[in-house]
Amino acid sequence: MKLSKRSIYIILVIVLTIAVDQISKVIVRNNITLRTNINPGERIPILGDYFILMNVENTGAFLGMGSELNETLRIILLLILPIVVLGLVLRYIFKDKSLDNWSLFAFASIIGGGIANVFDRIAFGKVTDFLFIDLGGVFRTGIFNLADLSVTTGMIILLFASFKKKKNDNKKNVA
Repeated sequence: MKLSKRSIYIILVIVLTIAVDQISKVIVRNNITLRTNINPGERIPILGDYFILMNVENTGAFLGMGSELNETLRIILLLILPIVVLGLVLRYIFKDKSLDNWSLFAFASIIGGGIANVFDRIAFGKVTDFLFIDLGGVFRTGIFNLADLSVTTGMIILLFASFKKKKNDNKKNVA
């Protein structure tokens, strides 16, 4: 079976997203002291207090949501459901040949980031988060990782692609 350039592109974006995320997490786990409620751990300023590295192990989902759920619900909501959704999205982007390259990149980034975090939950029972941005009250994030960044970036790209498509569709209807 010969893969098309399109399929290679999708696979490459997913694999690179997973690889960059997993490499970054290995570096953080091996070099930055774990931050817990008992031990505050390290806070490494990258750009003053605006951009900080730290090591936090997250048993929940995005920004710790779901960490208080019982084990069965966590398995269903943070492992089984994401695996099913990621599989369906992957199937969709391989089958829908009308998707533009930006949408393919966005979906592949979302899938790669999702797989990377699901892998952490399977392998370690938690996800390593380590990035924090605080722009002095104007904008402040929770602690996140590169997989989260890939998913968020993919969602933003899809949002813009959707607006662009809607705008182009409206122009066609007017003409």
